[in-house]
Amino acid sequence: MKKAIRILGMFVLLFFVVTTITSCSDDDDPANNDFFAGTYKGSVGYTDGDNNISSNDGSVFVTKIASGTKYNFAFSNGIPDLNGVEFNQQGDNTLVMVGSTATSYIRIDNNELRILYLKDGKSWTANCTR
Repeated sequence: MKKAIRILGMFVLLFFVVTTITSCSDDDDPANNDFFAGTYKGSVGYTDGDNNISSNDGSVFVTKIASGTKYNFAFSNGIPDLNGVEFNQQGDNTLVMVGSTATSYIRIDNNELRILYLKDGKSWTANCTR
């Protein structure tokens, strides 16, 4: 009987050791993975010399590219894509475009995507949520 209790005790101890080791991991910051990738829906817009596109029922599909700090933005409604935009982490769970200013920025957080991006006389806007 003592031998059976000892074996059972060893199995229980082994179970707790394995469970403790496998459950311990670093907290995963969403800014370090593909957390921000996905579809955001809301208002989108684009203007250039020839076009003025605006929709309150648009979407932006966000993908993280291989560099790890750059993202692509595929717009609906015939709006040209923004590709290879570089980001820095700001705070715990927010990404902000490198070189952001008050009049040109892209900001992604837990549930929202905000874009006001100006380049070469073209303007992209988005106010979207997941």
